[in-house]
Amino acid sequence: MTAKVVQFKNIGAVTFFKNRRSKNIKLSVKPDNTVRVSMPFYITYAEAAGFVSKNIDWINSQKQKFSTKKNELQNGKIIQTKLNRIIIRKGLKNDAKAQENKVLIEVRDLDSEESMRYIEHILTEVYRFEAKKLLPVSLYELANKFGFQYNKVTIRNNRRNWGSCSAKNNISLNLQMMKLPDELIDYILLHELVHTEIKNHGPEFWFRLNSITGGKAKILAKQVKQYSTYTL
Repeated sequence: MTAKVVQFKNIGAVTFFKNRRSKNIKLSVKPDNTVRVSMPFYITYAEAAGFVSKNIDWINSQKQKFSTKKNELQNGKIIQTKLNRIIIRKGLKNDAKAQENKVLIEVRDLDSEESMRYIEHILTEVYRFEAKKLLPVSLYELANKFGFQYNKVTIRNNRRNWGSCSAKNNISLNLQMMKLPDELIDYILLHELVHTEIKNHGPEFWFRLNSITGGKAKILAKQVKQYSTYTL
């Protein structure tokens, strides 16, 4: 990929990547407030910059969301996961302790990037543990309930999507799913299970998915988009 950085008045630096695999312009805001644009080779930088300019309000809203999440962590907000209660507080050193269903994360400086990276690392490991324990079981149960068959299931920390299904019906699931409500987790699992039979997102796919989600497939898909695949 080739990259180019352009400064915008209201949002700062934006990094543009020309990607041979890209079919459309894709705009993303990362937790560190960096803005990235992935674009096909046939799109000019001027066209991509125009796309960014049209979405400045959205970019700033995403930055605000990440800032709010960061402040919530700094204020010592308790995070309740599927299996654990996570407490973040200031301590003498960066450290994490787990006992029963509680995880205590202590950091030296709640404002430093180093501390934020440490918190993110521990949260990711908690989600990984819970995902490996819960998601394969849920996938198996839903597959049996609705008559699907799949091969292997893997758990990954994927920032591109919530899940995927290969041509050989191997299913990959994002450990970040553990942040989602149970109904949306089931929706993602069912989405990938439908892909074991239908390898596209055409009308047949949505008809099948609708039939096993109580007619709520599009509604649930929209709700999933409100969540980020990033830890923080």
